[in-house]
Amino acid sequence: MTDGWPLYESRLKGKLHVISKRYTQRIERHNLNLRQHLARLGRKYCRSQNRWSCMTRSSGII
Repeated sequence: MTDGWPLYESRLKGKLHVISKRYTQRIERHNLNLRQHLARLGRKYCRSQNRWSCMTRSSGII
């Protein structure tokens, strides 16, 4: 599914190139979910990094 951008015609051949907005909501939902999960993962990683660095500094390991 594409939105009619001319570059798609040269890259997608035959039945793969369907100009439609029918599945736009599904694609946008997938992109939103992916973006949210990556943001959560990033925040979780930062929290664990901060805990580890605080723990090592306070215990005098480093």
